[in-house]
Amino acid sequence: MSLSVDVYWSFRSPYSYLATTRLVEMRRTYQVDILFRPVYPLAVRKTDFFATVNPAWVKYVQRDAPRLAEFLGLPFRWPKPDPIVQDMTTLRVADEQPYIRRLTRMGQAAADRGCGIEFAHAVSSLLWGGTRGWNEGDHLRDAVASVGLAIDELDAAIEADPEAYDTRIAANQAALEAAGHWGVPTMVFEGEPFFGQDRLDVLEWRLRQRGLAARA
Repeated sequence: MSLSVDVYWSFRSPYSYLATTRLVEMRRTYQVDILFRPVYPLAVRKTDFFATVNPAWVKYVQRDAPRLAEFLGLPFRWPKPDPIVQDMTTLRVADEQPYIRRLTRMGQAAADRGCGIEFAHAVSSLLWGGTRGWNEGDHLRDAVASVGLAIDELDAAIEADPEAYDTRIAANQAALEAAGHWGVPTMVFEGEPFFGQDRLDVLEWRLRQRGLAARA
């Protein structure tokens, strides 16, 4: 029997991106289901987040994320455009958020079709891996197609009932908080949260305790 891990994840989080390659590899290598559960970033969920966070936090992430990518051997570049529409001088987050809402809803649609973590890997690699203008031309279309999905079909499904997707995304957020955390990426196994890409070794250790087996 496969084990099952819920993964709470955001398209604006560099650490979500940096965790995804290993999560995809874990799913390929072991008998474990990786259940992708996208959430909106704190900047959208908590509109006063940047008004209350210590300014040193932003500077630290700007230094740490590229360093960690280098350590992991992954390409890294801050997305252009940013998935969040935000004034990086004042840190004010705009009311209208076309990029992150589309991406997160599409992530939920991909999860509904059984390939959420693969979708997250393909799209986050596009955003964070160095492609400028990821929203232009066929960049996003090709990334979606690489996991066997059609961007037009996803968009049409979402446009038919966007509130249904936001309801499921809100349920993901509620489940994350119920599991005992608020940040991303958080992996939850048997009700136990593992926050951050630096807890993947601990997660795998716990899975092995529960009989994690290689795929045939």
